[in-house]
Amino acid sequence: MAQKEVVYVVSDSVGETAEFVVKAVATQFNGGQVDIRRNSYVDDIDDIEDVIILAKREKSIIAYTIVIPTLKEYLDRRAGEEDILAVDLLSPLMNAFTTRFNKEPHRRPGLMRKLDEEYFRKIEAIEFAVKYDDGRDPRGITKADIVLIGVSRTSKTPLSMYLAHKRFKVANVPLVPEVPPPDELFKIPRKNCIGLIISPDKLNEIRKERLKALGLASQASYASFQRILDELDHAEKIMKRVGCPVIDVSNKAVEETAGLILDVLKKERSF
Repeated sequence: MAQKEVVYVVSDSVGETAEFVVKAVATQFNGGQVDIRRNSYVDDIDDIEDVIILAKREKSIIAYTIVIPTLKEYLDRRAGEEDILAVDLLSPLMNAFTTRFNKEPHRRPGLMRKLDEEYFRKIEAIEFAVKYDDGRDPRGITKADIVLIGVSRTSKTPLSMYLAHKRFKVANVPLVPEVPPPDELFKIPRKNCIGLIISPDKLNEIRKERLKALGLASQASYASFQRILDELDHAEKIMKRVGCPVIDVSNKAVEETAGLILDVLKKERSF
């Protein structure tokens, strides 16, 4: 059985990018039969020297993603001295960025990893907002970064999704006179909760449009002015009991309200 060719992957971060590129190239040669040996978090010349010794013994290639200039220069020099083929997977494209966009790279390891972590936090927050939307599961109240409470049509769901894209886990709870609020609402710190109110006239207008869109009569109790006043009065009492900050969403875009929510909470705590 023929021995596999060896490629040493060297990185001052995790090395996933370099390994992925090596695998992609290797598939073009006999189905990718190559022994990839990853060396992650290389941060001094001793680490590089260890790889140089092994790569020379194996007559292998070094593929690297090193952004720290001193380490890159040392690896290039030592590879040249030992007649080892070392391939820099980042510099050609970084140089192209510098030339074309007239910007200098940060040259800090792990930035891609940080971006990946932020992306997955966003996905997790979006899934959280969906799971704990509209009071479906009160257990989400104690797990949330932000809890939004208010009557129907005060933009609780759009706000939850907007804030989720900013990586906040948001639960929202509708306040309805006929349904007692969940006990969890009174167990969380007041700084975790925001009450949303709206003018009766604006809410009446929104609810009539909603009924029209659903093909229902605009005279339904859902949109009646008295019903709206009763709901808003009930919601106000709950918000006072919770002791949470309150924001008026009348005539405000979701983005504007979200900004106000974050401003209010920043006064209460540090994100």
